[in-house]
Amino acid sequence: MPLHPPPLRHPGPGAHLGLKEAEAALVEHYPRLVRLAYLTLPPSLGRHRRVLAAHTAVQRALRGRARPAPAPGAEGVPAPRSGSGVVDGTRTPAYAAVRLRAVRHALAYGRTPRWWPGRVPPPAALRPSLPVVRGLRLFPRAGGMDEFTLDRTLADVPAPVRAALGLRLLESLSPDAARALLSEAGVADAGAAVRAAAQVAGSDHERARRMLGSGEFDPCTVQTRPGDLLRRRYRVRAGAAALALATLAGGFALTAGPDSGDAPSPAGARRVTVPGGALDPAALLRTSPAQWADTSRVDFSAWPPRGGRTGDRALLERALGSWAAPGPGTAVTATPGTAAVAPAQPPQLLFAGDVDGEAVVLFHDGGVRVVRYAEPLSGTASPALDFARSDEADVTTAAALTVSRTAASARYLLAPWVTEPATRDLLAPDTPARPLETDGDGITAAVPRPAEGGVCGSWPAMQLRSSERIVEKHAFLVTDLGELAPVHLTHTPAPGSGAPARQPREATSAEALTGWARTACSLRDLRRSGVRAVNNWRFAVQPLPGTRSTADWVCTRADTWRGPGRVLVQFAPPAASPTAPAEVVADRRNTALCSRFGQHVVAGTHWRSPAGAWYVLAAGSRAVRGVEVTGAVRGAAAGTTLAVRAPQDAAFRVTAELHDGGTAPSVR
Repeated sequence: MPLHPPPLRHPGPGAHLGLKEAEAALVEHYPRLVRLAYLTLPPSLGRHRRVLAAHTAVQRALRGRARPAPAPGAEGVPAPRSGSGVVDGTRTPAYAAVRLRAVRHALAYGRTPRWWPGRVPPPAALRPSLPVVRGLRLFPRAGGMDEFTLDRTLADVPAPVRAALGLRLLESLSPDAARALLSEAGVADAGAAVRAAAQVAGSDHERARRMLGSGEFDPCTVQTRPGDLLRRRYRVRAGAAALALATLAGGFALTAGPDSGDAPSPAGARRVTVPGGALDPAALLRTSPAQWADTSRVDFSAWPPRGGRTGDRALLERALGSWAAPGPGTAVTATPGTAAVAPAQPPQLLFAGDVDGEAVVLFHDGGVRVVRYAEPLSGTASPALDFARSDEADVTTAAALTVSRTAASARYLLAPWVTEPATRDLLAPDTPARPLETDGDGITAAVPRPAEGGVCGSWPAMQLRSSERIVEKHAFLVTDLGELAPVHLTHTPAPGSGAPARQPREATSAEALTGWARTACSLRDLRRSGVRAVNNWRFAVQPLPGTRSTADWVCTRADTWRGPGRVLVQFAPPAASPTAPAEVVADRRNTALCSRFGQHVVAGTHWRSPAGAWYVLAAGSRAVRGVEVTGAVRGAAAGTTLAVRAPQDAAFRVTAELHDGGTAPSVR
């Protein structure tokens, strides 16, 4: 006869959850709990610390006072037996209680305690302790581009939204159950978090669930790498030297006596503690000149050292010393989200040489930052120190670095894989690119910079091509937005009838150049904001009422190195000039809109026809099946576009219905 497991005895409603039940639930489902905590924690922690913090959040779920156990069948705690009669351990009150505590701890990570004075976060010593791992760095296995894009998108949203996404997709909770759990975990507006998570997941929940279940988000299956071995070696040496100095100082104190008198420190002197060897020019990392053509990691780490002063120890010492402790007159700039701190380990040398009357040194700091040091070759001008992010750089975003810049032009050091450099004006799409001269080190001639103000009459850009040794026939555009690294420009064509969703592609085609001619001047608003890449997505084409013409709806998305993105929705009706700037109708910051995980976009604007009649026009992306306008003017239409007669200043609101039954509000 078939044997059935004995009935599972659960604590009754109001009973206290025992430690043994909680421990059993935690041990049995430890990997899924840690994955949920890892997803909830802020990506800004870095992968190593985020892995450790996820394990800590789950392990701390056993601590605390006993709480009444929720009853089986309560909201978020379904009955524990599946339809087949087999006990499902993830649906028990014990598991639900442990999951709640783990989510609460993950949400609380980095939150300023109520008793902590001011708005400055407490020091690391007062934050939750982590499991100690010495000598190793831990990180989950790298996923594909989809998983990487999702992780960067999740960096843009608050922790409650990430937790809601995990509860909905990984834990398969209903929206009401996820909302109830988040409310009990201390989230003020749990409903908003669940709705925002649905926007992040998009219409294809199974695809998003598969990505969240991949190795990219698995902190229990990790890869290890050694820490900084040189730094560890220097620490041992520094410790021995410090012990010797302490012994010598003690002996001096015994013999000198109180009347010796210590000389005061010079006014303004700065004391900086830097790991031993990090400031030693001899310890600088130098990549082989041929490595870029025989590596799977084509970024700044593949750059060899170039320039005529790579062996100038005095210059390198001054550059490293200024990096660690900038002098009083040093001009220091840093892109948003970049730490202007001393190196923690010996950096990589990219360039050292004389350019336009300055001695310039470029460093790459462990895959996270690039640093430029410049000092005048003559005169009394002060040195300059510039910091910029470089994490996750690739063939295009690591293609050039600024070595010299004036108000009118800039010169760049090109990556060793760049061939056929050229310049072009984005406001002259029909004009061919002009060849750009470079010297033996890969430094370009002066490239005009976009004007800071006044009339936007041109927008210079560089057109580069990667070597056939890594990517065949791969040309791309970059432009100067005031950062060390120029910004990569891409283009997403309009959706075709029945065609699959299109991905961003290089902005070198005639269609892409025509689109950028209408939107390039909007890049002015993105200067010095840490932008990594900008994509023009032509998400809709709208027939204009009373004419035989069409207008383009374009979503210009700027992705930053630190993660958050900014969106400009632009409306481009027919114009007398092919370079007439499009109208910016919406501006949204810190959003996933117009990315792979924010594919539903709707917007509206007023438009005057050639006959003088005013309309409200609205358009949505490919997943929209109907558009509705409410407010002072009302109207609805099937499809992705709508046009309604309306007064010039009529207030309105646009919403769209999606093919999957959901709705999308307009971007404002």
